[in-house]
Amino acid sequence: MLVNELKKSLFVSLWFMFLTFPIMVIQVNTVENIIQWRWANLFLVGVGSFVLSALWRYLIRRKEQGIQETEVDGVARVTLSQRLLNNRRFTIPALFIVSILALAFPFVFSLYQTNIMITAMIYVLLGLGLNIVVGVAGLLDLGYAAFYCVGAYSYALLNYHFGFGFWSALGIGAGLAALFGIILGFPVLRLRGDYLAIVTLGFGEIIRLIMENWNEFSFGPSGIANIPRPGFFGVEMNLGQVTIYVYFLMIGMSLFTIFVVNRLQDSRIGRAWIALREDEVACQAMGIDKRKTKLMAFALGATWAGFAGVIFAAKTTFINPASFTLWESINILCVVVLGGMGSIVGVIVGAFVLILLPEYLRFLSEYRILAFGAVLVVMMVFRPGGIVETVRRTYQYKETA
Repeated sequence: MLVNELKKSLFVSLWFMFLTFPIMVIQVNTVENIIQWRWANLFLVGVGSFVLSALWRYLIRRKEQGIQETEVDGVARVTLSQRLLNNRRFTIPALFIVSILALAFPFVFSLYQTNIMITAMIYVLLGLGLNIVVGVAGLLDLGYAAFYCVGAYSYALLNYHFGFGFWSALGIGAGLAALFGIILGFPVLRLRGDYLAIVTLGFGEIIRLIMENWNEFSFGPSGIANIPRPGFFGVEMNLGQVTIYVYFLMIGMSLFTIFVVNRLQDSRIGRAWIALREDEVACQAMGIDKRKTKLMAFALGATWAGFAGVIFAAKTTFINPASFTLWESINILCVVVLGGMGSIVGVIVGAFVLILLPEYLRFLSEYRILAFGAVLVVMMVFRPGGIVETVRRTYQYKETA
């Protein structure tokens, strides 16, 4: 068995050597009109592809043998991450350490690192909002950036035309995003799966194109500049102080979002969303109002995108339609899928991985996106349920003698 696997890995390495031969080995020197043969590169490609192929086959075989999440006697085996999250001896010290690090971060690290962390926490808000729609209710939404756009433009336009401040626009932006979520929800009540995804994708593009072409309203591709940053009782702050203030504001917003989303999942409407995700027909047969449940999911999910949009506009002080394309929706969806659909902790981890990993891979220069893609592929192969999977509640009935 082992010999056969090594043979297959050897064939893979030979195939990669053949494919990359013209690029990695042959180099034409146009100045001296000579051809340079770089045989060392071919050797490195062969060895590297052989090792990676052998390691990949070994991990796949372990997965197929059920070393990871399997069914044992009809009871799901609890993974290491799930055991740690359920163990208070681990979670309480871990939360204490994370709290200390979070409070000390802006004073220890540079302004650039603090800005990156603020961006990551904005994606935490977006991911938790989309998790309501996709992870809990099971409604595939590819136009989520539209609500993000509504929140950002609400603050920018209200400030430009009427002089609204950040705190006034924060609630208005979230309310308008929720309203647009309901507007989207009504036409798609009877849709599911791919059809729902296509309609939501179109809705997101409609919002972006309106903002890009309605120059009299949104200033078109030029965008809106000089958006005020959040204030603190009229205190004058420099750039560094404002960045630290926004950082702690985002920590507060993230904690508030985690609390509300967690309560929603455990509430009556949260259980209705889960039932809707598992089986719409059975959900409706149990007396759950499917229309109301879907509209609540779209509205509440869009609300957090509105919050994130207002904060994004205040952080960057400039917005234009290029910040809210389809790829932004896909990035937010990747946060939910990679972290673990339906898992609050997983979405938080997924947001930090997707935002921080590309930044800290910059030392790989032009290969950083390749390395980032490879990490995502490995994660989705060996952790298809996400980094932190949702643990489904199970109930057992035991007869007493």
